[in-house]
Parts: sequence; structure tokens; C-alpha cells
Amino acid sequence: MLKTRRWLGALALAVAFCVAAIFLGRWQWHRYEAKDTVADRITAHYHADPVPLRSVLPTPHTGMPASDEWTPVTVTGRYDASSTQLIRNRPNHGVYGYEVLVPLHLQHGGVLLVDRGWVRNAKTAATLPDVPPPPDGRVTVTGWMREGEPNLHRDMPGGQLASINLGQAQQRIDGNVFETYVIMKHEDPANGQPVTRPKPLEQPSTDRGPHLAYALQWWAASIVGFVLVFVGVRRQKLDEDWQREHGGEGTDGGPDAPPPRPKKVRIWDEEDA
Repeated sequence: MLKTRRWLGALALAVAFCVAAIFLGRWQWHRYEAKDTVADRITAHYHADPVPLRSVLPTPHTGMPASDEWTPVTVTGRYDASSTQLIRNRPNHGVYGYEVLVPLHLQHGGVLLVDRGWVRNAKTAATLPDVPPPPDGRVTVTGWMREGEPNLHRDMPGGQLASINLGQAQQRIDGNVFETYVIMKHEDPANGQPVTRPKPLEQPSTDRGPHLAYALQWWAASIVGFVLVFVGVRRQKLDEDWQREHGGEGTDGGPDAPPPRPKKVRIWDEEDA
């Protein structure tokens, strides 16, 4: 029976759906694993005690291991307010604006980019927002290390970047830029001057999303095609057996056709009777 064109085609569709469902499940699983790794990293690091930046990254040319992302660090230096870069189209609590990236020249050499926070868009796209200036003189910054972002390859006006791409920022800043930037938690000026800062960024999400559930659903659904084929073949075989037992001829609905196979009586059918 399975060798008929009808059921061979149905079986081929079941195989194709099964393969597609397995691959879609794997895709969702990999997305879950990526979010789970990030969430575990944030949970482990975000509220930890800060460590000196030099204990994690000895020199500006030292790459930051991905496992160190969101590590709290402290660092001391002087801001270069003239080289401030505004990062466009950045959401914060559902509102779009700019993130404010300011170079911090460290006491022992090197430049660390510090994301001091977020400011709301101005009234028009052609107008830059008012940005609270960083403190003068020596300042100690505490914040979380982050990896640089991809280059979006967009031409931006002076003082603006499309993303926090450390290579692009290096081209606009004097000094050797560290291969990480820091999202500021707080800053302490040595001269004790009051600090006005942009609005802090929202805390990173540790939500792993629905990807694990989606992966399990796809994998569970992978056998649905085979189940439908099995049910269809079984139903056809029962119909053919019934026809053979009750005459076997005249199956075209003529006067000699056998009576139709009775349907199974279900509980709800009995209640409606």
C-alpha cells in the first residue's frame, strides 16, 4: 500500500517536514544557548565588586576575552571632552536618543572609551541634544566592560558614530584606545566638583526568550507528518478489509457495493443521540 504514488508522495512530504523541523529546532536551540550564555555572564558579573582595569587588560592592545564582558572595573584618568562621540539611534527605556561616549586618558597610558549614559533626541534630527559635560581634572570611573560593536559602514558627521565600533573611534581620537569600552556606573572627581551626567542606561536583560520552548516544539512536531501518514494508511487498510469482508465488488457506489464501514461511536456521539 505504501508503494502507491499517493502514499510515496505523502511519505516524501513527511520526511521533508521532519528534516526542516529538526533544523529549525536546532536553530532555536543555538539562539537559546547564546542568550543563556550572555544571561549567565551578566548574572555572575553585574553586581560583583569592581577590579582595576589593568588587572584585566594590561595594555590597550590586549583583547578582552568574551567571558570577561560585564566585569565591573575601576580606572582613573582625565576626560577629553573635545573628542566626545555621540552614538545615534540608541533606545533607553523605549525612547530613542544618543549614547555619550567620552575618551578617558589613563594615568599610565592608553585611552578608555567611557559610555557616560544617554540623552534624549533634540527637537529635530539636524539639531544636536544638550549633553552634560564630563568633570574636569582627574576622575575615577567605575563601570562595566563591554565588547566593541560591529562597524555599520555609515558616513556620520563629526562627533557622531553609528555604533560603538572601537576601530572607527580610534580614527577620531588621539592615543591608543583599549579594546573594550566601559558603561559608566558612577564617577568620582578628585577635586570633589558636583557631577551632572547623562541618564544611566537601563540594566541589561537576562531574559532567555522563548527559544528553548520553540526548539522543543519544533522537535516534537517533526514526527507529525509520519503520524498523519500512518493514520491515513491504517484508515485506508481498514476500509479495504471491510469491503473485502462484505462482498469486495461494486466499490464504486453501485447497487452491489458493500455497506460503508461503521464509524466508531464516541462518548460525545452517545450523548447527542
